[in-house]
Amino acid sequence: MARAYDFPEDLLTAQEELHQVAHTLTAVYARLPWSVEPHPGFDDPERWRPRQRPATDGWSEEDQAEVRRLRDRQWELTSTVVTHSFWQTLEGPDRVTARMMLKHAHDAPADTPAA
Repeated sequence: MARAYDFPEDLLTAQEELHQVAHTLTAVYARLPWSVEPHPGFDDPERWRPRQRPATDGWSEEDQAEVRRLRDRQWELTSTVVTHSFWQTLEGPDRVTARMMLKHAHDAPADTPAA
């Protein structure tokens, strides 16, 4: 049975926000064109694995700013989580186990019925 860790509230909050920012960033990437810059597109059937991309006008200034803001926040949160003083209270494999448990600290317990 895995040991329960008493994670500090600020560490839990930072980890949860990091998950949210990563999820938001993934959704933003999914709606944006494949190229940041305008590109005429290409069709390359001669490769061992043919590939193609449609023409695109690229990302708008607003889209670029949104991605930049989310990436910056993701970097800040990652730094907060990784360098938190809590990790100094653990050693060796226990630190690794705690880090993995923190990543899932906000997951719903498996025995909780779906609403």
